[in-house]
Amino acid sequence: MNNAESSTAASGLAWFKSSYSGAEGGECVEVATAAASVHIRDSKAITGPIVTVSRKAWTGFVQLTSSEQRA
Repeated sequence: MNNAESSTAASGLAWFKSSYSGAEGGECVEVATAAASVHIRDSKAITGPIVTVSRKAWTGFVQLTSSEQRA
């Protein structure tokens, strides 16, 4: 995981915010996918640091959080 990547290094990516994020802001993240990785950033600080994880790690995270919501 790289948590110090600058926003300029990922400037060519298409960023997406969760459909659960409301228009009023709050605690939101944005995600951008690349060929071998997923980039995550704070939607309120888009020029701040970016966390980069493998696609496998991101898939595991999403599966874990989805199963927690069903419980």
